[in-house]
Amino acid sequence: MNNDSSNVGTKQLGLIRLTGIIIGSTIGGGVFSMAGDMAAGGANTAAVLAGWAICGVGMFGLMMCFFGLNKIKPELTNGIYSYAREGFGDFIGFNSAWGYWISALLCNVAYTTLLFAAIGYFFPIFEEGNNLLSIVCASVVIWILNFLVLRGVKEASAINIVTTIAKIIPIFVFILTVIVIRAFDPAIFMSNFWGEAGGPSFLEQIKATTGATVWAFIGVEGAVVVSARAKKSSDVGKASLIGFLGLLAIYVLTCVLSMGIMTRAELAELGNPPMAAIFESVVGPWGGALINLGVILSLVGALLGWTIIAAETPFMAAKLGVFTEAFAKENKHGSPSFSLFMTNGIIQLFLIVIFFQASTYQVFYNLSASMIMIPYLLSALYYLKVVLKKDGLENSTGSQMLAARVFSVLGTIYGFWMLYSSGVMSLLVTSILYAPGILVYIKGKKEKNQEVFGHPINLVIAIILAALAVLAIVLIAMGVYSPL
Repeated sequence: MNNDSSNVGTKQLGLIRLTGIIIGSTIGGGVFSMAGDMAAGGANTAAVLAGWAICGVGMFGLMMCFFGLNKIKPELTNGIYSYAREGFGDFIGFNSAWGYWISALLCNVAYTTLLFAAIGYFFPIFEEGNNLLSIVCASVVIWILNFLVLRGVKEASAINIVTTIAKIIPIFVFILTVIVIRAFDPAIFMSNFWGEAGGPSFLEQIKATTGATVWAFIGVEGAVVVSARAKKSSDVGKASLIGFLGLLAIYVLTCVLSMGIMTRAELAELGNPPMAAIFESVVGPWGGALINLGVILSLVGALLGWTIIAAETPFMAAKLGVFTEAFAKENKHGSPSFSLFMTNGIIQLFLIVIFFQASTYQVFYNLSASMIMIPYLLSALYYLKVVLKKDGLENSTGSQMLAARVFSVLGTIYGFWMLYSSGVMSLLVTSILYAPGILVYIKGKKEKNQEVFGHPINLVIAIILAALAVLAIVLIAMGVYSPL
């Protein structure tokens, strides 16, 4: 989901570069914090391994849904939300676009918090990345990025190259060092395996891994965009498989090795990013400094990339008539000016919330992951619909049809699993973020003098969504649940 691929001429990506771009565009801040986050959620080693197994099978199925749709429906060039719109109509398509947009901007909220938490390692005045100074500096950063994109900075090849290297090197140094110096203690690993008596059930522990695993793979659908630039079409499938398995191996290794260094209770108490504290306990201060430096450089590039993505999402949706006309406005540099200001304005509001609620990186990445679950599920459902109708698959061989059926079912089941495992309260909070979109949708329809909801089922969905949002607000006001 970054822009590495656009820096390469058409059909210029070989297998190695294609694989590297897929890995580089998907790895973000999550890899540096997932071990501590899963431990804090109550997940012990067995549950973490089970969670990654479910994620590995499910997310691969989901990725192959995107790959299949890209081949069958190449005219649907606007990705996730165009799939939902084509499969289930304007209103569902709009909600997919809306959810993807909010998820993208929440990525930047999470990243700014983690950025200043990492800087806080070198300059303790920034603390956990959510104090007043951090919020002020984060605000300055997002508006500098706003200015850069307004000036037409659509590509950042030099930054992307540096930041991709910056986030991969510390991870490999961590993995290799822990293995070479034998810092991994099998006794600690086994003591973490099943956990303490009286803790959360095994199923609850597995469910606690979902947010981190989804967050870690947000962006894997970017491989669909990259695939159009492959030298050979046969390389696309190979690169997708190699890239995905490489990512999964990196994620599982960092989690498993961490659980052989510290107990679950110790991991759960670590600050952001947990990998820094884990590595520091193994090799001393230079380990913590290396990881935090990698996080900082990685997030600088990620923030620019996600600023562009977050602004482009409603801009392109408006071009398709999904969002209101205002989001389609461009300035003289061809930048999506209105969309950009709206996106960063909402990010600014969330940064203010972070300060007053003392919220952390984990809160907003969980919200981001929750928001993107619906667009992911809708894409898988559309692929399942296409496969069942054999739409565009008329000339497929028996094995190709079998693979399409398997991947469409896997992706769909995993989509429902993500919603189930996130929990009822998480879904209710998500409805608060989805509900305001109904007003934007109504305004957009009225601008075009079109019937607002069309089919009655769309009105029913809108009413249910609004009701769930009201219920969530009431429960939060009563103190039953606090998302922040």
